[in-house]
This record gives sequence, structure tokens and C-alpha cells, in this order.
Amino acid sequence: MEDIDRKIVALLMRDGRMSYTDLGKSTGLSTSAVHQRVRRLEERGVIRGYSVVVDHEAVGLPLTAFISIKPIDPSQPDDSPDRLAGVPEIEACYSVAGDESYILKVRVGRPADLEDLLARIRSSANVTTRTTIVLSTPYENRPMTA
Repeated sequence: MEDIDRKIVALLMRDGRMSYTDLGKSTGLSTSAVHQRVRRLEERGVIRGYSVVVDHEAVGLPLTAFISIKPIDPSQPDDSPDRLAGVPEIEACYSVAGDESYILKVRVGRPADLEDLLARIRSSANVTTRTTIVLSTPYENRPMTA
């Protein structure tokens, strides 16, 4: 990827609503040139979408936790992500190396909600769990640098 494309991506990661005019001013390109580059980045799959950053506390989901899971029976099919895909509290599912198979990032309202979620995960996916509760998040979703 060219340096100018990296700069465009970095700028959009900081502000996905940045106008083509402002992107052009920041990169030294014309508005139409920036528009073409962004379109090509989208077509190539470098830019896969634009999203909203939510204040989870404001929407009633202040408790974030990471739940490591591993199958109770290692010979069972590796289908935990499919079994858990419909669980709305799971924000992300990471396949990992190490003792566990996956790490789930979850958001819930209260400790009791987390306890309920853990029971649902264990029964739905037939897994054991190890949970880490997040105390604070100094930074998250940091944009890349140009």
C-alpha cells in the first residue's frame, strides 16, 4: 500500500466522517483524487466499513470482560463460534494460541448479568471458562499512524 493510502486510512480511522475535501487538504490531493483513492481502498477491502464509537456506559453496558473458553471434550467439533454467534453480549470472538481455544470480549450491565452470561456460554458451547473483568480502559481501537 502506498504511503498516501496509509495516510488516508489513518485519517479515516481517526474520523470516519472526514470529508473528501478535508482528506484532500490533509494529504495534498484534490478532492476527486481522494475520492478515487478511498473508493479503490473500499473495493480492495482495505476499508471494510465505517462505524460508530459507542459509550457503553451511557447505553447501560458498563461492565466489560474477557472470557477465555476451551472445550470440555477436546475431541468435540471446534464449533464454539457458531454455537455462540447469536449471543448479543459477545462483542468479539478471537481464536487464540495457548491453553484456551477462544477469547470472547463481552459487555454487560451488572455482575449478575455476567454470571448469567457465563452459564449460557458454558451450556451452549459445552466449554469451560476463565473470566477477566476489565477495571478501566485507558485506550481502545487506536488508529494506526500514517
